[in-house]
Amino acid sequence: MDALIVLLSGGVGGAKLAEGLAALTGRLVIIGNTGDDLEWYGLRVCPDLDIVMYTLAGLVDRERGWGLTGDTFHTLEMLGRYGEPGWFRLGDRDLATALLRTRWLEAGIPLTDVTGRICRALGIEARLFPMCNDPVRTVIVTPDGEVPFQEYFVARAARDEVHGIRFAGVETARLSGEVSDALDAADLIVFAPSNPFVSLGPILSVPGMRDAIRRSRAPKIGVSPLIQGRAVKGPAEAMMRSLGHRPDAVGVAIMYQDLLDMFVIDTLDAGLAPEIQALGLDVEVRETLMTDAHAKRALAAEIVRLARIKV
Repeated sequence: MDALIVLLSGGVGGAKLAEGLAALTGRLVIIGNTGDDLEWYGLRVCPDLDIVMYTLAGLVDRERGWGLTGDTFHTLEMLGRYGEPGWFRLGDRDLATALLRTRWLEAGIPLTDVTGRICRALGIEARLFPMCNDPVRTVIVTPDGEVPFQEYFVARAARDEVHGIRFAGVETARLSGEVSDALDAADLIVFAPSNPFVSLGPILSVPGMRDAIRRSRAPKIGVSPLIQGRAVKGPAEAMMRSLGHRPDAVGVAIMYQDLLDMFVIDTLDAGLAPEIQALGLDVEVRETLMTDAHAKRALAAEIVRLARIKV
């Protein structure tokens, strides 16, 4: 049987690597971030789960990196005519996902099962699990006080200086049986090149998650989300600076050093390899920028080769 790969993923960067891995194997589990979730006009929206889902289904709007290609926004436009806010851009077809998810959740179906139902309907072979079934919300501490993540990221365009981050509700969250079993059975655990604070940070904050990763005998490989100190997308670099972390691949490696065996950095950061090795991590230098389908698959294939597993 082919090896089981478990990928910890945020949104865009994680979805790209998930797409590359899914092209190589049918035995892929993605543990997705739900700290970004929000209630929008009474509907449960899971932006990171949806980005991964739409990407694997071949439906994502690749120019924006989120939402469904060709989607329209007539519902939001009409809400605007009524004087209601429309800063969170939920498209009309995307709305169907949120409507169905909300109905099933209100019927008492766990988010893991809801996500599985939607993925199967979209023809996705990989299994996508939320990090937990419990509501956990990322809250950003700014000079103006605490702000929910989507308000900080979308409405305020991530312009606020970040003084702190907390995950509301995580203290009472629990690992789902599906996530726990996947980590126990994994032949390879991969940390996607996602924001370490607000994409993988919520996942790793779920009680029991770090212990389950450490307990696994599978090789654990992370990919740096920063290239030459810059994030490919999103506010990771600015967050690292404002929160007192070194804003480069070394800084990210320090955050993960107790969980990983190997860290993959971009060829442009090859000079940082000795410092990362000094942390006790093996380091590999590869092209990590996933600009097209070939690059996604190439990086995924390199990770599999480094792990010495069969897919």
